[in-house]
Amino acid sequence: LLLNRWMGELAQNILLVLSGKGGVGKSSVAVQLALSYYARGLRVGLLDIDLCGPSVPRMLGLHASQVHQGEDGSWIPVFYRPPPPGASPGHEGGVKGGHLEVMSIGFLLASETDAVVWRGPKKNAMIKQFLNDVRWHSNLDILLIDTPPGTSDEHMSIVESLAGRAGGGRTGAVVVTTPQAVSVHDVQRELTFCSKLGLPVLGLIENMCGFLCSNCSHCTYLFSQGGGKSLAARKEVPFLGSIPVDTNLAYSLDKGENFLEQHQSSAAVQFIQQIIANLEPSLHPENSAENTAAPQENSACPPTVENGEVTTG
Repeated sequence: LLLNRWMGELAQNILLVLSGKGGVGKSSVAVQLALSYYARGLRVGLLDIDLCGPSVPRMLGLHASQVHQGEDGSWIPVFYRPPPPGASPGHEGGVKGGHLEVMSIGFLLASETDAVVWRGPKKNAMIKQFLNDVRWHSNLDILLIDTPPGTSDEHMSIVESLAGRAGGGRTGAVVVTTPQAVSVHDVQRELTFCSKLGLPVLGLIENMCGFLCSNCSHCTYLFSQGGGKSLAARKEVPFLGSIPVDTNLAYSLDKGENFLEQHQSSAAVQFIQQIIANLEPSLHPENSAENTAAPQENSACPPTVENGEVTTG
């Protein structure tokens, strides 16, 4: 299997979900983005390269699944909600003809408690094997890659391996932070990393912007306010929006349930869907000329938190 065959032709757009800080909810953001695109009928791949903390399988309720090898030695990713027997992936299966397939080292471990104790070269070899040997079932509309925190050689390895591999679309980063100064300070390093490697930053997401009450939708700031939006303005990258702390979202991830489906009335779902809408001009600028010509803050109207209340306009 050749890298430019699988990565260059199978994914129209490739999004790396990055953060210079651990614990900002990067994996949960990657999962919600993947589920959002899946719900829109796209053919979605989610590659988890956080080798030491592979949480994506559990968040999707796939932790009991295993990958299989094809006759050619390739790895077959795990389907989220497999299509019916005999159905063609990306056509009859999935939502509105779309599907979501997932690859993670978590599928390769004998137990969920097994630790991956590897030095850098072995980690890099595994990441390259993921990129070389995973046989996605059809031409992907979008491939999301959940990365470990930091700016290590693992990140350099995947960025270099992905150069020019998006088939007609974009390869770029979505950077996740939380609002407090400690997180924002570390995430600045991730933006510097992207700049040095020539990786376009398609936008920044502020996660855990406040606590959202599941009963009344009142939002209370837990850490601080607006750190992510301020950082995006300072570094001149698009601010995609904020996601609040919602206990239903946390419970859904713990149980491997689809938060977007089961809690459609939650304001947090509106936040997530607005982020997807705000990403569209970066992924498909040819379809968004009228938006990109306007000032960034006017190109979309993401849900915000004002005076402790969630608003959407």
